[in-house]
Amino acid sequence: MNLIFVRHGQSKWNLENVFTGWVDIGLTEKGLLEAKIAGETLIEEKFIPEICFTSYLSRAVETSNKILNEYDKNLIKEIKIFRRWELNERHYGALQGLNKLETANKYGERKVHEWRRGYKTKPPLVEINSKYDPKKDNTYKDLDCNLPLGESLEDVVARVESTLNEIIKLSQNNNVLVVAHGNSIRAILKIIENISDESIVDVNVPTGIPLAFNTENDKITKIGYLGSQKVIEKDN
Repeated sequence: MNLIFVRHGQSKWNLENVFTGWVDIGLTEKGLLEAKIAGETLIEEKFIPEICFTSYLSRAVETSNKILNEYDKNLIKEIKIFRRWELNERHYGALQGLNKLETANKYGERKVHEWRRGYKTKPPLVEINSKYDPKKDNTYKDLDCNLPLGESLEDVVARVESTLNEIIKLSQNNNVLVVAHGNSIRAILKIIENISDESIVDVNVPTGIPLAFNTENDKITKIGYLGSQKVIEKDN
């Protein structure tokens, strides 16, 4: 195996059942432990990363750092780190910062489910120059591109594609670790596994569990989730 995807460990807003999206929220103690265990699992599987991709969001960066810190310095002498905003979580627009249960009570479970899981459905957008407009965030001030005010999963698929091509190309000759988010990884899986618009709705990516692939001659073969089968079954 030479390509591993890991969704960041549990964040504080995951725990509080809040729409997070691009809001920069850190990990819980459980999330830090999940990242540590992911690192231990990769070492047990003899996966030695040479390149690591993360999003711009601290919960992914924090998870990747925790994973890599599990490795003895003799195993990883040097690793190339790439941060790509395209690997960010789906931008949940005006839903960001709202409790999911309270939002369902206000708008109805069916509508909120459509916003959360519908492939083509965008959430209500944030207003330009509001606090959740990425252009107001110094993290993205140097990016010369259009950043979203709210996205459907279809939008995420479109924006991850170029980064995924970069990842796959580098994985031909390197072991590549990608630490990202539930929806950006779902978008990647839709592309590489050719999952239909209808079926992707039911795909879930658990926090902190490595998902392994082999890439060879432009062919990508899924190995599956690594680690304790009991934990994998519980989180899926």
